[in-house]
Amino acid sequence: MNYAIRLILLLSLLPTMMLAQGKKPKTANTQTADKVEKLKQEAIAAIDQRKDQAQQINDMLFSFSELGFQEVESFNYLTTLLEKEGFTIQKGIAGMPTAWIATWGSGKPVIAIGSDVDCIPKASQKPGVAYKDPIVEGAPGHGEGHNSGQALNIVAALSVKALMEKNKLSGTLMLWPGVAEELLGAKAFYVRDGYFKNVDACIFTHVADNLSVNYGDAGYNGMISVKFSFEGQAAHAAAAPWRGRSALDAVELMNIGWNFRREHLELTQRSHYVISDGGDQPNVVPSKASVWYYFRERSYPKIVKLFETGIKVAEGAALMTDTKFTYEILGSAWPGHFNKPIAAAMYDNIKRIGLPTWSADDQMLAKATQKELQSPKREGLASKLDTIGTPVPTAPTVMMGGQSMVPLTGGSDDISDISWAVPTVVLLYPSNIPGLPGHHWSDAISMATPIAHKGIVAGAKVEAMTLLDMLMKPEVLQEAKAYYTDEQTKDTKYTPLISSKEIPAIYLNKKIMAEFKPKLEKFYYDPTKYKTYLEQLGIKYPTLRDDQRADLEKKPETKGK
Repeated sequence: MNYAIRLILLLSLLPTMMLAQGKKPKTANTQTADKVEKLKQEAIAAIDQRKDQAQQINDMLFSFSELGFQEVESFNYLTTLLEKEGFTIQKGIAGMPTAWIATWGSGKPVIAIGSDVDCIPKASQKPGVAYKDPIVEGAPGHGEGHNSGQALNIVAALSVKALMEKNKLSGTLMLWPGVAEELLGAKAFYVRDGYFKNVDACIFTHVADNLSVNYGDAGYNGMISVKFSFEGQAAHAAAAPWRGRSALDAVELMNIGWNFRREHLELTQRSHYVISDGGDQPNVVPSKASVWYYFRERSYPKIVKLFETGIKVAEGAALMTDTKFTYEILGSAWPGHFNKPIAAAMYDNIKRIGLPTWSADDQMLAKATQKELQSPKREGLASKLDTIGTPVPTAPTVMMGGQSMVPLTGGSDDISDISWAVPTVVLLYPSNIPGLPGHHWSDAISMATPIAHKGIVAGAKVEAMTLLDMLMKPEVLQEAKAYYTDEQTKDTKYTPLISSKEIPAIYLNKKIMAEFKPKLEKFYYDPTKYKTYLEQLGIKYPTLRDDQRADLEKKPETKGK
C-alpha cells in the first residue's frame, strides 16, 4: 500500500478514533449509579401496579379501628398477608400478643421498616364525610391515620423484594408494627429486649399532610407514662364515713397538688392526666382509685426529675388521706434524634416523586373539613413540597433567675427510642388534611379516601427508592453509621426510662374493645365485594352538607369597584 492510500485511510478513520478517545470507560461508581437508577424506575412502576393493594390494606386497617395492645384483627390480617408473600414471622415479641416481626432475605444490610397500627378512643368517623358522622357512636377510630403506614411499607417492601430476587441483591428486610403507640407502650421494650440489636438502619413512616423527612433533634418531647394507685379503707359513705379512708380523695389531692405545682415547673414541661379509676359507687368510700399521668420534657434528666416530683406529690396526697400508694410505669419515649445521611438520601427521592396530584373532589373535602373545624389553615391540601426538616434549636436561653430553657415543643413518639438504638429516619407522607386538631375524629375523615391512597403511593415510591440506595450504595449506610457514632451519640448516651422489671401493659383498652368490637365487626371492609371502603359504606365522595357546599362555591368578595 503506497503512502497516499495510507494517508487517505488514516484521515477517514480519524473522527472515529477521536470519538473513541473522548468517550471514557464507565467507572464502577457510574455503573452502580446507572443500575440503581434503573431499579428505581422499576420500583416506581411496580408500586403503581400495586395501587389497589395499597388501598385495600389501608381501608382494611381503617375498618378494624383497634386501640393499643388490642390490635388483634390487624395482627392476624398483616401477618397472614406477609406469610403468603414469603416472609418469616416472629409473633408475640417482647411479651405483646399483637406485636410481630416479619423478615425476608439474607445477609447484610438489615433494614427495619416500621409503622404504627393503633387508633384513637372515641374517634369513629365515616371517611369522606366533611362533618361529624361516626360509623359507630363512641367507638374508637383512626383519628391519627395509623391505618395507612403499614400499607405504604408493605407495597414498598414487596416491590423491592421482587427486585432483590430478580437481581440477586444481598440484604434483609424486617417489617414490624408500632403497637400501642398512642400509649407509648411498645418500642422501648423492643429496644430493651434486643430486637434491633443486629439492625443496620430503620425507616419509619408516619402519616402527615406533606411529603417530608427531617434529621437531628426533631423537637419531640420525651415522656414517661405512669399510673398512680391509691389504697384506703371502704366504709358506708353516709352512715360511717369517718371509718373510711378515701383513695379517691388521695387521687384528687394529688391532682390539686400537681396543678398548684405547675406554676413552679419549667416552661418546657407538658403534663396531663386522667382518673382511670374513681371508685365504684357514691355510697361506698372508695378503697381503691387510680390516676394516670403523662410527664413530658425535652431531655432524659428533666423527664426523670419531673417524674420524681410526681412521686413526691403522690406521697403527700397519701399522707394527707392516710392511704397507701404505688405506681406502675406504662410506657415511655425519649426525645428523638434522626439520621442526617439517610434523610438526605431520602429527600433527594422525595424531590423526584413530589406531591400527589389532588383532584377537585380531594380539595373540596379538605377545605370543607378545615372550615368545619375552624382551622387556621383553609387552603386545602398541600400544593408545595415541604423542605427537609432541620434540627430544632437546642441551645438553651438563659432566663431571669439564671434558669436556662430550651425551645418549647409538644408531642412524643416512641420511635425515638429506636432512633437511639440504630440510625433511623421518619418518612412523613401526605394522607391527612392540614390544620386539624390531631387525635380527633376529624383526622379520620381523609384516611380511607383517595387522599390517603395517593399519599401512601407517593410515600411508598420514596421508601422503595431509599431502600435501594441503602442496599446498593454502601456509602449511604457507612455515612449513616458515622453520623450516629460521631455526632448523635458522641455526648448523649441512651438510658432507658424503663427497667428490666417493667412489662408491657397489655391489659389496657381490653374493656373498651370488648364493648365496641362486636359493633365494629359489622362494618369490617370486604374487598372481595367492594372496590373501596367508601363503596362498601355507600358514601358519595366527597359528602358535604348543603351549607358547606354553598359556602365553598361563594366567590370571594372584592374591595372597591
